[in-house]
Amino acid sequence: MFYDISGIIREMTEDRRSMFGPLVGSIDEGTSSARFLVFAAETSELLTYHQIEIPQMCPREGWVEQDPRQILKAVKDCMETTVDNLHKLDIDPMDIVAIGITNQRETVVVWDRFTGEPLYNAIVWLDVRTTTTVDEVLANVRDRNQDCLKSLCGLPVSTYFSAVKVRWLMDNVAEVKLAMEQKRCYFGTMDTWLLWNLTGGSDGGLYITDVTNASRTMLMNIKTLAWDATLCKFFGIPMDLLPEIRSSSEIYGYLTDGSLQGVPISGCLGDQQSALVGQMCLRQGQAKNTYGTGCFLLYNTGISVVHSNHGLLTTVAYKLGKSANAVYALEGSVAICGAAMKWLRDNLQILSDVSESDKIAQSDRDRSEVYFVPAFSGLYAPFWRKDARSVICGITEDTTNVAIVRAALEAVCFQTRDILDAMNQDCGIPLTKLLVDGGMTSNNYVMQLQADLCGIPVVRPLMTETTALGAAMAAGSAEGIGVWDLENLQAVGSDIFRPSISEDERDMKYSRWKMAIERSLGWVTFENNADMDEEDKQKLVLASMPAGLFLISTVALLLVAARRLALR
Repeated sequence: MFYDISGIIREMTEDRRSMFGPLVGSIDEGTSSARFLVFAAETSELLTYHQIEIPQMCPREGWVEQDPRQILKAVKDCMETTVDNLHKLDIDPMDIVAIGITNQRETVVVWDRFTGEPLYNAIVWLDVRTTTTVDEVLANVRDRNQDCLKSLCGLPVSTYFSAVKVRWLMDNVAEVKLAMEQKRCYFGTMDTWLLWNLTGGSDGGLYITDVTNASRTMLMNIKTLAWDATLCKFFGIPMDLLPEIRSSSEIYGYLTDGSLQGVPISGCLGDQQSALVGQMCLRQGQAKNTYGTGCFLLYNTGISVVHSNHGLLTTVAYKLGKSANAVYALEGSVAICGAAMKWLRDNLQILSDVSESDKIAQSDRDRSEVYFVPAFSGLYAPFWRKDARSVICGITEDTTNVAIVRAALEAVCFQTRDILDAMNQDCGIPLTKLLVDGGMTSNNYVMQLQADLCGIPVVRPLMTETTALGAAMAAGSAEGIGVWDLENLQAVGSDIFRPSISEDERDMKYSRWKMAIERSLGWVTFENNADMDEEDKQKLVLASMPAGLFLISTVALLLVAARRLALR
């Protein structure tokens, strides 16, 4: 049974408004965890939340998967536990008048529309199994230009985006191919999977996505905000497979079960766009950087579509209402941020907890100059080099785990500097400050280092849950809800980290980082080139090497050849 929303709001305001006023819930489904948070609409105060970690599976090198059923269960469990928390705080869950969704982007799930069962695990955004798929779709493109579609979708052809993941599923998973032929296959990013299930699933669930998530698929025209026939044909993806595209703020439908049954879902934003809204970067020229599993810097370009000449993405920032104008952004994406800390913990076991990194990095032990390029799945913006792999440079016999941890943290800040430099070249107006959010912002060492390496103040809000807040703002301000006033937003308190090193020291450190980046390029795996002979493999390695390494390797090969001749 669905509630009449105007009746709920009227009842709250006239008869039983809680001490916090109307509340808005936010589903935050990220790469590493799912959460449900509840905010007071009038103050943006976070009242309570619950979080559940979502495991990842890596069945092969470079493959990253998640179980869509686990994700859905985690979201529902988070909602129920948060409702219990509200009861314990003597807050009525019935005061929740709307719910927003924010989600990890580009991650793909396909499922049977009649049974609701996934046809394959979700392929996570940083998965690189589609390297050969990218090569195949570019085979007939002049000069194999990965920017050949940017004028239509704003994105380079890359393993990062959803279309190539769908193409891989069509080519490699028999169940998916059969389901498509039988017209029973649904495809979506995580917002679509959640919206469909939460609004009824196979019993009338809504098959929709919002413009921000659609803009990450490579299938939506960045100007018309509609699925594009040319793009779909390029990837060989049927247009009738795709969900309906909606705005980021409108009443889509209603929860069909659970403690919050009948509450409307009225906001939907990809996680980085949601953080931009949550940071209140609603004016052209404002930017934010989110530090999560990856690192993502978005710059609001207003209603203008700005195409980058320096390796950045053009994306939809938000569209807050059916009749509202779409607002666009330039984006720089870094694949590995917090994931590097987990790698140090789980693989190298030099951290017992990622929260220790701050204390370890500030230790006086081991001040050696080490640089770590965490290119586990290649380099994203502004390089877009899928052949890059991680390197650690500058190690001596005296190097300890302290230097490695410090270098991993510094890598996050160096990569942000790479993106800021590209944005400055594209936009022509350097940022005067950088707004930040995400889990790693609790690390004071990283925040100060970011200010030092970029040469501008770094502003960290005291309320750090800006990604979830953005979805709540979109939901609460939707037509028919109207409990969140986006025209009169209150400024939030913040900490400010100011640069503390000289420009010469900043430039010296950054030049060393560039040297490390150069050494990370050209590392090629041959998993999908088993039919190559040794001579072809050597040619491919040499062709992809930086110039200095090419010379060294050529000399080495000549010496080997000479030695073989001498032995004969």
